[in-house]
Amino acid sequence: MTVKDIFENMDYGSAPESAGDALAWITDQGARFGLFIDGEFTAPGDTFETTNPATGEVLADITQATTDDVAAAVAAARAAQPEWEAIGGPARARFLYALARLLQKHSRLFAVLETLDNGKPIREARDVDIALAHRHFYYHAGCAQLEETQAQGRVAQGVCGQIIPWNFPLLMLAWKVAPALAMGNTVVLKPAEWTSLTALLFADICRQAGLPKGVVNIVTGDGAVGEMIVTADVDKVAFTGSTEVGRKIRQATAGSGKSLTLELGGKSPYIVFEDADLDSAIEGLVDAIWFNGGQVCCAGSRLLVQEGIADRFYAKLRARMDKLRVGNPLDKSIDVGAIVHPEQLARIRAMVEASGGDMHQTAGVPEGCYYAPTLITDLSNADPLMQEEIFGPVLVATTFRTPSEAIEIANNTRYGLAATVWSENINVALDVAPKLAAGVVWVNGTNMFDAAAPFGGIRESGFGREGGPEGLWAYTKPAEKGPLVTEIAAFEGDSAEPQPVDRTAKHYIGGKQARPDGGYARNIYDASGALIGQSPIGNRKDIRNAVEAARGAKGWSAATAHNRAQVIYFLAENLSARAGELAKTIDRMTGQDTGADEVEVAVNRLFHYAAWSDKFAGDARAVPMRGLAMALREPVGVIGAIAPNEFPLLGLVSVMAPAIAMGNRTVIVASEAYPLITQDLTQILETSDVPAGAVNLITGPHAELAATLADHADVDALWSFGAAALAGDIERRAAGNLKRTWVNHGHGRDWFGPDGQSRNFLEEATEVKTVWVPYGA
Repeated sequence: MTVKDIFENMDYGSAPESAGDALAWITDQGARFGLFIDGEFTAPGDTFETTNPATGEVLADITQATTDDVAAAVAAARAAQPEWEAIGGPARARFLYALARLLQKHSRLFAVLETLDNGKPIREARDVDIALAHRHFYYHAGCAQLEETQAQGRVAQGVCGQIIPWNFPLLMLAWKVAPALAMGNTVVLKPAEWTSLTALLFADICRQAGLPKGVVNIVTGDGAVGEMIVTADVDKVAFTGSTEVGRKIRQATAGSGKSLTLELGGKSPYIVFEDADLDSAIEGLVDAIWFNGGQVCCAGSRLLVQEGIADRFYAKLRARMDKLRVGNPLDKSIDVGAIVHPEQLARIRAMVEASGGDMHQTAGVPEGCYYAPTLITDLSNADPLMQEEIFGPVLVATTFRTPSEAIEIANNTRYGLAATVWSENINVALDVAPKLAAGVVWVNGTNMFDAAAPFGGIRESGFGREGGPEGLWAYTKPAEKGPLVTEIAAFEGDSAEPQPVDRTAKHYIGGKQARPDGGYARNIYDASGALIGQSPIGNRKDIRNAVEAARGAKGWSAATAHNRAQVIYFLAENLSARAGELAKTIDRMTGQDTGADEVEVAVNRLFHYAAWSDKFAGDARAVPMRGLAMALREPVGVIGAIAPNEFPLLGLVSVMAPAIAMGNRTVIVASEAYPLITQDLTQILETSDVPAGAVNLITGPHAELAATLADHADVDALWSFGAAALAGDIERRAAGNLKRTWVNHGHGRDWFGPDGQSRNFLEEATEVKTVWVPYGA
């Protein structure tokens, strides 16, 4: 073909990348890989084949780890961890810088190996995956350097079990290994069964960097190896993968005390308003859904187009699809590569074939493990393809008329990972972005990531963040655990005293005093056995009513932080005005003489969180782009809480105050042993301008009511500071909708001291939403 011919037909030429060096590296290892444990590669054991999805060619044999192998890896990590943490952040930073430089030095080898093993286009592996992996090690090297001043009062989790997926093998490794090492943890990592090669190459550069033995351990194999890691003697589990597997991990770790972060599936909306730059939105959409063949958890797989431009937009999109090139991933002119494995290809085909709608597909797709980029329109929002993650190059589309309808459709999913908004009106974009149920929102762009900006989801897309200070925080824990919780039983008695007024025992639900649904109450006695009142016995219907009231109080979350602060200040003043009366009630219930101190600290705690209301809003992150990445703090939603038993007023206020200060609505189960304080607190709430439903108070058995809150699909998070036995049951039940949990695992805290108002309360009361806004002509 001559230059003249090329200019006349404008056809792409091929631009193949040589696989020689990558294949040579595999050959140099004998094309048979053992595990990487305690700084050395083991001899290969029983193996399975890893193949090039584009050709079906066998690349290497990979060892299937056994239980003994995982135990050896964990033991090596456990032995290495104390010294690794003890060398200090600046010393660890040197190793992370060395790993970053070696990634950069061998970037082409990593890129080609990733493409051979995964099937993604070489230009994506080269320009995105490897570059971002390199950035994560550099960024977290800096975090390690600053650890001694920025992480005071925090220590490493210990040994971290990490399980990563096959869609971004090296990048997911970097997301997890870099922050773990920076904070002094050691790791046992399992790459995906289908894509283990770049993790093994990374193990090789760990040796080159002189990383101490046992700090990084890599065990390969199928899902059974992941199960072994989850149940092994690790201190933290970090998982990226499907929602179904994430739910099983939540159940398996329940009650173990292991820290857990989950980055799970998504069905992310891509919203195009009628004033958008349509050509730019089309190009963004190509990146959103056909990047990595749509095998991306945050892929913009649900297209929502404003009705007035839908036909024109679809026509442009179909024309652009017809120009996509699908083929050999090592060809740098290819847009879409191979599907990672025939099993995944079969799943995509089955889901599409089971659906209806009007379908358009890119032509000219080669035979083999490939799937044509696909657009399906005219689907209802209830269609399975609109609700379920396909994890392939399949885009489903619908229309909307108004911004409010777009938000409603976008949020009508069990997921909440990412979203994209296209509009030339920045007011529209920034009005819609905060209303989307997603952990990441991209404005007039898509698939923007950086190590400094947190990434993660809500709802059934998981919990926890990777990247930024939030990602680091997850790899640390408080330097000291509190003392074990002492079980407290209510006083018993059989005598009654004359009471001038028989106060009816009621809950506080929806801004009103409400009789218990079951109609039962229990007698409350003082230390001498004298009857001092009755407390309602709550049941699941009382919890249901309280959650409904909390859901209805959305105005509290929408109120300005300043307004929330004023209400909490007023609440503190009213509490202070009744200090003497409250102190007497506390002393009589508990048999102690600390009531006055407890009221004083409770008042100060309200002032403390009122002050924080408008000061914990997030910040802008320094990302390498012309634009803003804003890590915004948003309320979690409806928080259920089991208050501590030992301090009836202070414990309840310490739980309630940070939650409502951050804009959450609450359903709080008061001290089981000393519940009468809720009757006094109810009167104070009623006279303090706290909106109906923002605070709901229930009394009754902790175990029963905690289980109901954990099961409830409309509760977004559940905190428990009650008996240790509650922790495991709460975490196990919370797997139903993967709600966030914060439980004490039997360790209490000094409610009178700084531990009773630590930053943890603000962290747990908020979700981080990262909003990306590029700018410039």
